Amino acid sequence: MASITAAAPQFLVEKLDDSLAFYELRLGFSRDFVYENFYASVSRDRAIIHLKCAPKLEAERAHRRSGDHLDAYLVVSGVGDLHAELVGRGAPITRPLQQRPWGTRDFYVEDPDGYILCFSEAG
Repeated sequence: MASITAAAPQFLVEKLDDSLAFYELRLGFSRDFVYENFYASVSRDRAIIHLKCAPKLEAERAHRRSGDHLDAYLVVSGVGDLHAELVGRGAPITRPLQQRPWGTRDFYVEDPDGYILCFSEAG
């Protein structure tokens, strides 16, 4: 029987090297591959994000930021420990760790290209 084993959002980034450095240094991801200096993949545990050097629409980024629209929702275990780790790494936390009315604890990080990542744990 067929099954989907992973999903990887593709983020359009201004400077691939800067994005790779951010994901590695600030969020603890590892570099999976870089292809011809315009496409790359990073991962941490089972979360994968693809990065592609390409123009993005600033208006679209502003719209997503203004409404707290997420670009990636990452399910984690130990969200409190992860939050403390990322704070220690200097990650830009844009929404603090807190309990949500729908039963999750989560926090948001914004990457250098304006993508919003939610790190969330049930409970």
